[in-house]
Amino acid sequence: KKLTPVVAIMAVFTLAICFIMIGSISEELKSNLGIDNAHIGTLVFLFSITCIIVQLLAGVIVDRFGHKPMAIAGFLVSAGSIFLLAFVSSFQVAVLAAVLLGVGAICCNTVGNTLLPVVLFEGKDPARASNFGNAFVGLAFVLTPLLIVTLIKDFGINYNLTLSILAVLVLIFSVFSIISDYPQVSTGFKFSTAFKLLLKPAVLVAALALICYIGLEFTMNTWVKPTMTELYTTAGNSNAVRNAGRVLALFGLAMAIGRFITSALKNLSKIGAILIAALALVSVAVILILSKTSSIGVAIIMVLIAGLAFAPMFPTIVGVTFSKFEPKYYGSIFGVIFAVGLLGPMVLPKLIGNLSTGGSVQKSLPIAAVVAVFLVVVALLMSRTKGDKSQKEKV
Repeated sequence: KKLTPVVAIMAVFTLAICFIMIGSISEELKSNLGIDNAHIGTLVFLFSITCIIVQLLAGVIVDRFGHKPMAIAGFLVSAGSIFLLAFVSSFQVAVLAAVLLGVGAICCNTVGNTLLPVVLFEGKDPARASNFGNAFVGLAFVLTPLLIVTLIKDFGINYNLTLSILAVLVLIFSVFSIISDYPQVSTGFKFSTAFKLLLKPAVLVAALALICYIGLEFTMNTWVKPTMTELYTTAGNSNAVRNAGRVLALFGLAMAIGRFITSALKNLSKIGAILIAALALVSVAVILILSKTSSIGVAIIMVLIAGLAFAPMFPTIVGVTFSKFEPKYYGSIFGVIFAVGLLGPMVLPKLIGNLSTGGSVQKSLPIAAVVAVFLVVVALLMSRTKGDKSQKEKV
């Protein structure tokens, strides 16, 4: 089982590649297919709804067939969808690729996030393990747009070959998934339990928090590159798309740094909800400044601060919620709040894309600030639903 931690990290790394892929190639897709921001928003919408459906099924499938088939399928489908995007010839093909990308992403998500707490740190510190593993999500957020923009703009490699290289990387991951052994790990997901849990105040509030947070994260993943492209183009920069891609990579770098720092903190359960509220408040200011500034330097700083502010939110929301329930419910809780949370990217990035059609992405960003305000409120509610650990809620 020595390879299992490697496969788990590769799985969350691939999950992140899938999550940021559409945003990373948004400008190239618009140019190659003759589509606009509304179409990009539609691709994110379809990706998100696919993720919701697969997330609700994935836990049951892993419990029935184990992690190995799910891991192999996740890597192969993800690689296939990236190959499809590499040679996309129409918007209809892009739609198919977005759907397959969602299938691959959630297969990898289920494998990675259920194995990490068991195979890292000898299974003795699940929260720390999840934070550490999710730091590799941040690394993929850095490397994916950076690799794409560097190969295309600096090395002159064409779009098709660039994405094919990424697809081959994911195919290599699949080899590790095939030769690895896997521990017996149940996701603990049950439909009946999950939906009963959703009626519990602590779980409902966590689901609302993830709707806001995942919606905001996808907004940055999708629209940082087009926003920065607008700013660089207005400033007369001849390398607007290349530089915008690098700014998107900086967002990922800030996420990675923030999560590695968070992984060193052992217990966020007591202050986690207040921390989320404070960081969401910072996000409100950052998004509003980003939507108004004409300075490229200020915009880059805001993107970096957004990455640092977003970094601890996902694992902290999950960790705070887990602290209120018995471990046997963790699989069902994670499955249902993550699936519900994916409603956020179904709506917010698509809305911004529609609003910016014929106008500016940057001027459409304030709607994301409204969602961040709502996250502040939800996080404060989360702090009020927090009970003593010795009085965990029963289902």
